[in-house]
Amino acid sequence: MSVRTLTAQPTESDTATQPGASTSWFGRALNVSRDYGIVGSFGVLFVLLSLSNETFFSTTNLLNLLDQQSYILIVAAAGTLVLVGGGIDLSIGATFALSGVVGTKVAISHGAVFGIAAGVLAGTLVGLVNGLLVTWGRITPLIGTLATSFAVVGLAIITSGGNVVVANDPAWQAYGRTQIGRVTLGVITMVIFLALCAFLLNRTTYGRRLFATGGNEDAAWLSGIRVHRVRTVTYVLSGLSAGLAGVLISSRVGTGQSDSGSDLLFIVIAGIVVGGTSIMGGMGAIWRTALGVLFVAMINNGFTLLGLDPTYEQIVQGALILLAVGLDAWSKKVR
Repeated sequence: MSVRTLTAQPTESDTATQPGASTSWFGRALNVSRDYGIVGSFGVLFVLLSLSNETFFSTTNLLNLLDQQSYILIVAAAGTLVLVGGGIDLSIGATFALSGVVGTKVAISHGAVFGIAAGVLAGTLVGLVNGLLVTWGRITPLIGTLATSFAVVGLAIITSGGNVVVANDPAWQAYGRTQIGRVTLGVITMVIFLALCAFLLNRTTYGRRLFATGGNEDAAWLSGIRVHRVRTVTYVLSGLSAGLAGVLISSRVGTGQSDSGSDLLFIVIAGIVVGGTSIMGGMGAIWRTALGVLFVAMINNGFTLLGLDPTYEQIVQGALILLAVGLDAWSKKVR
């Protein structure tokens, strides 16, 4: 009878010392740029915008920036876990919309608490379906989650009747609009969720197994890791995060719309890859994703404050994504 031995798997921080790690100076430079380039880029852009426009560095603007990005950061944190595990979730925008519609409709008939619970549950169930499809169903994550996104958009349209669902209940709107001091409840929720995801990824056995699964699925399986279970959890968390974000925004604006998540996927993926998470799996960090999302948001904020042509903003964002993905690919090729 064969016995599998489960050993501690290397985390992202250990990869530099593993056999096969990049040894050339060029390869090491690429690795550093991929892993920590976002820190320098974020700092430089922050200083430049602070010097270029006094409004940018104001407390009001910075808190507004955090508040506007809170729901994106929530989804991006869970999306990082999916990418680290070697997957991808293209249904987050559709899940976000469905959760907002479901939460709003339930809040109208059963109150705010049940509305929040129903919206988050709807997102979680979509995530579970995605996880089962791409693991036990053996469907490629790209195709599986893309197909799911179409189905979920259809469900959102059916649920909303093709109309904007409006909930004027103050209790429902309180979740998205309540402030504690000058900080909104959305920002507090985001900070807590990011901290939990970072703890899960960096301080738990599950996190080590996730890095191992994304880095080398076959080796992880041979070492006794239940790869399917590990990956399924990431999709469940991704669905939960999209559900939580959908409820947060629908509560804030008091409406649920079936097309509300149309741009969410691009923004989230941009923030994650600019933050240095590998699209090939096995590498990533929540704190870098947070910086990546805020870096992209600062570009948008800077274009607005400086009155620049928004067309060039899209060009800059596209170039950043290409640069981030290119660094990731070359850091793996150059040894």
